[in-house]
Amino acid sequence: MADQFLILTVIGDDRPGLVGKLSAAISAHQGNWLESSMSHLAGKFAGIVKVAIAAERAEALQAALAGLSGLRISGETAAGEKSAPAGRRLKLSLVGHDRIGIVKEVSQVLAHHAVNVEELSTHIASAPMSAEIMFHADIDLLAGPDLDARALTAELERISNDLMVDINLDEKIA
Repeated sequence: MADQFLILTVIGDDRPGLVGKLSAAISAHQGNWLESSMSHLAGKFAGIVKVAIAAERAEALQAALAGLSGLRISGETAAGEKSAPAGRRLKLSLVGHDRIGIVKEVSQVLAHHAVNVEELSTHIASAPMSAEIMFHADIDLLAGPDLDARALTAELERISNDLMVDINLDEKIA
Protein backbone atom coordinates (compact mmCIF):
# COMPACT_ATOMS: atom_id res chain seq x y z
CA MET A 1 0.00 0.00 0.00
CA ALA A 2 1.02 3.59 -0.53
CA ASP A 3 2.23 5.93 2.16
CA GLN A 4 -0.17 8.28 3.78
CA PHE A 5 0.60 11.37 5.78
CA LEU A 6 -0.32 11.90 9.41
CA ILE A 7 -0.28 15.31 11.01
CA LEU A 8 0.30 14.86 14.73
CA THR A 9 -0.27 17.51 17.37
CA VAL A 10 1.60 16.90 20.60
CA ILE A 11 1.42 18.55 24.02
CA GLY A 12 2.72 17.65 27.45
CA ASP A 13 4.58 18.93 30.47
CA ASP A 14 8.07 19.80 29.23
CA ARG A 15 10.89 17.51 30.32
CA PRO A 16 13.90 15.85 28.71
CA GLY A 17 13.20 12.87 26.50
CA LEU A 18 9.79 13.74 25.05
CA VAL A 19 11.05 14.10 21.47
CA GLY A 20 13.02 10.87 21.87
CA LYS A 21 9.91 9.04 23.10
CA LEU A 22 7.84 10.37 20.20
CA SER A 23 10.47 9.66 17.55
CA ALA A 24 11.09 6.13 18.87
CA ALA A 25 7.38 5.27 18.54
CA ILE A 26 7.25 6.67 15.01
CA SER A 27 10.41 4.76 13.97
CA ALA A 28 9.22 1.52 15.60
CA HIS A 29 6.21 1.59 13.28
CA GLN A 30 8.35 2.44 10.22
CA GLY A 31 7.01 5.97 10.11
CA ASN A 32 9.17 8.63 8.50
CA TRP A 33 9.37 11.97 10.40
CA LEU A 34 9.18 14.55 7.60
CA GLU A 35 8.56 17.99 9.08
CA SER A 36 7.95 19.45 12.51
CA SER A 37 7.69 22.58 14.56
CA MET A 38 8.10 22.31 18.32
CA SER A 39 8.34 24.78 21.16
CA HIS A 40 8.54 25.17 24.90
CA LEU A 41 5.64 27.39 25.97
CA ALA A 42 4.80 28.20 29.61
CA GLY A 43 6.25 24.94 30.91
CA LYS A 44 4.59 22.87 28.19
CA PHE A 45 6.10 21.09 25.22
CA ALA A 46 3.96 21.71 22.14
CA GLY A 47 4.51 20.57 18.61
CA ILE A 48 3.19 19.49 15.28
CA VAL A 49 4.77 16.71 13.23
CA LYS A 50 4.18 15.43 9.70
CA VAL A 51 4.82 11.70 9.36
CA ALA A 52 4.76 9.49 6.25
CA ILE A 53 3.67 5.93 7.01
CA ALA A 54 2.35 2.93 5.12
CA ALA A 55 -1.43 3.02 5.34
CA GLU A 56 -1.57 -0.45 6.93
CA ARG A 57 0.69 0.71 9.80
CA ALA A 58 -1.03 4.02 10.58
CA GLU A 59 -3.63 2.63 12.99
CA ALA A 60 -1.00 0.75 15.00
CA LEU A 61 1.17 3.87 15.18
CA GLN A 62 -1.75 5.97 16.42
CA ALA A 63 -2.52 3.34 19.10
CA ALA A 64 1.13 3.33 20.21
CA LEU A 65 1.21 7.14 20.35
CA ALA A 66 -1.98 7.16 22.45
CA GLY A 67 -0.17 4.97 24.98
CA LEU A 68 2.79 7.30 25.48
CA SER A 69 2.74 8.62 29.04
CA GLY A 70 3.02 12.34 29.62
CA LEU A 71 1.98 13.32 26.09
CA ARG A 72 -1.39 14.05 24.55
CA ILE A 73 -1.17 13.28 20.86
CA SER A 74 -3.86 13.63 18.25
CA GLY A 75 -3.46 12.73 14.61
CA GLU A 76 -5.22 13.44 11.37
CA THR A 77 -4.69 11.90 7.98
CA ALA A 78 -3.56 14.50 5.48
CA ALA A 79 -4.06 14.61 1.75
CA GLY A 80 -1.21 13.47 -0.46
CA GLU A 81 1.70 15.70 -1.21
CA LYS A 82 0.72 18.73 -3.19
CA SER A 83 3.05 20.78 -5.29
CA ALA A 84 4.10 24.05 -3.75
CA PRO A 85 1.33 26.61 -4.16
CA ALA A 86 2.00 29.30 -6.73
CA GLY A 87 2.09 32.92 -5.77
CA ARG A 88 4.22 35.54 -4.15
CA ARG A 89 6.07 34.71 -0.96
CA LEU A 90 6.24 37.57 1.52
CA LYS A 91 7.83 38.09 4.92
CA LEU A 92 6.11 40.31 7.48
CA SER A 93 8.00 41.44 10.59
CA LEU A 94 6.23 43.30 13.34
CA VAL A 95 7.49 44.83 16.61
CA GLY A 96 5.35 46.88 18.95
CA HIS A 97 4.18 47.47 22.48
CA ASP A 98 2.47 44.32 23.68
CA ARG A 99 -1.28 44.60 23.91
CA ILE A 100 -4.39 42.59 23.16
CA GLY A 101 -5.47 42.54 19.51
CA ILE A 102 -2.26 42.91 17.48
CA VAL A 103 -2.45 39.48 15.83
CA LYS A 104 -6.20 39.88 15.27
CA GLU A 105 -5.88 43.21 13.47
CA VAL A 106 -2.94 42.16 11.31
CA SER A 107 -4.56 38.84 10.38
CA GLN A 108 -7.79 40.63 9.40
CA VAL A 109 -5.85 42.88 7.01
CA LEU A 110 -4.07 39.86 5.53
CA ALA A 111 -7.35 37.99 5.04
CA HIS A 112 -8.94 41.07 3.45
CA HIS A 113 -6.16 40.98 0.83
CA ALA A 114 -6.46 37.16 0.42
CA VAL A 115 -2.98 36.63 1.86
CA ASN A 116 -2.41 33.25 3.52
CA VAL A 117 -0.36 32.91 6.73
CA GLU A 118 1.99 29.97 6.17
CA GLU A 119 4.10 30.32 9.30
CA LEU A 120 3.72 32.54 12.34
CA SER A 121 6.29 32.91 15.10
CA THR A 122 5.73 35.31 17.99
CA HIS A 123 7.39 36.16 21.28
CA ILE A 124 7.55 38.95 23.83
CA ALA A 125 10.73 40.58 25.16
CA SER A 126 11.75 43.62 27.16
CA ALA A 127 12.75 46.68 25.16
CA PRO A 128 16.49 47.36 25.58
CA MET A 129 16.29 50.93 26.90
CA SER A 130 12.89 51.13 28.59
CA ALA A 131 12.25 47.54 29.74
CA GLU A 132 8.72 47.86 28.30
CA ILE A 133 7.29 44.56 27.06
CA MET A 134 7.46 44.40 23.27
CA PHE A 135 5.58 41.99 21.02
CA HIS A 136 7.54 40.50 18.09
CA ALA A 137 6.08 38.55 15.16
CA ASP A 138 7.67 37.04 12.07
CA ILE A 139 5.15 35.83 9.52
CA ASP A 140 5.73 33.95 6.26
CA LEU A 141 2.95 34.69 3.80
CA LEU A 142 1.69 33.46 0.46
CA ALA A 143 -0.22 35.86 -1.76
CA GLY A 144 -1.69 35.52 -5.21
CA PRO A 145 0.33 36.87 -8.13
CA ASP A 146 -2.15 39.72 -8.50
CA LEU A 147 -1.69 41.05 -4.95
CA ASP A 148 -1.72 44.85 -4.75
CA ALA A 149 1.30 45.12 -2.44
CA ARG A 150 0.95 48.91 -2.18
CA ALA A 151 -2.62 48.63 -0.91
CA LEU A 152 -1.62 45.91 1.55
CA THR A 153 1.35 47.93 2.80
CA ALA A 154 -0.79 51.06 3.13
CA GLU A 155 -3.40 49.21 5.19
CA LEU A 156 -0.72 47.62 7.38
CA GLU A 157 0.88 51.04 7.89
CA ARG A 158 -2.50 52.49 8.84
CA ILE A 159 -3.02 49.91 11.55
CA SER A 160 0.63 50.18 12.62
CA ASN A 161 -0.10 53.79 13.60
CA ASP A 162 -3.17 52.67 15.57
CA LEU A 163 -1.29 49.83 17.26
CA MET A 164 2.00 51.71 17.73
CA VAL A 165 4.02 49.00 15.97
CA ASP A 166 6.71 48.88 13.31
CA ILE A 167 5.76 46.67 10.38
CA ASN A 168 8.03 45.58 7.53
CA LEU A 169 6.71 43.69 4.51
CA ASP A 170 9.27 42.27 2.11
CA GLU A 171 9.13 39.97 -0.90
CA LYS A 172 10.97 36.74 -0.07
CA ILE A 173 13.59 35.54 -2.49
CA ALA A 174 13.10 31.82 -3.10
